[in-house]
Amino acid sequence: MSARIYSPSRTAMQSGTAKTGHWVLEFEPESPLTIDPLMGYTSSSDTRRQVKLTFATKEEAIDYATRNGIAYRIEEAKAPKRRQVSYAENFRYDRKIPWTH
Repeated sequence: MSARIYSPSRTAMQSGTAKTGHWVLEFEPESPLTIDPLMGYTSSSDTRRQVKLTFATKEEAIDYATRNGIAYRIEEAKAPKRRQVSYAENFRYDRKIPWTH
């Protein structure tokens, strides 16, 4: 039984940083998904796949895993790349690629 601890990044539909400050402990799948031949649904006999524990800090998640004897790996959060873009950049006279329509 192993788990991964990570801080979720924002989704593609988010422009802000809401729901991104917490840490999640999620168990690794132990058995593969199976496909139901009649309906085509995917299912698994692994019930730990459904469990996601949230913590306020990374240290709390690590303490929980060590207290309960869970092997874990930590995925560090990546900082988003911010790029300053303005509308006026489209009309600069020294553009590398000329503005044409």
